[in-house]
Amino acid sequence: MSRRRQRTVRPAKAEETGRAATYETVETWPDGDWAVRRLTGSASTKPYRCPGCTQLIPMATPHLVAWPVEGTGFTAGLDGGLDERRHWHAACWRARDRRGPR
Repeated sequence: MSRRRQRTVRPAKAEETGRAATYETVETWPDGDWAVRRLTGSASTKPYRCPGCTQLIPMATPHLVAWPVEGTGFTAGLDGGLDERRHWHAACWRARDRRGPR
């Protein structure tokens, strides 16, 4: 009789840890530095409108949130810029320098 393979231990899911799974970086574009937070589907709790394509980003869809690091919003910086945060499809964000505004 063959031995059973041991299961690999998986990291805890976002629901188990009590926080949403996100990944945040600062990206430099021709129009300045942008704080970019990538959201998983489980972290997305309501629909948003993508400024790149003007299409709806449905709930539970992975996407990203971007805002200028040197913003003029409510509180600027990595933790701020609340009035300047925009939810984008990842492909629209990558192509934003090749597209005109909609």
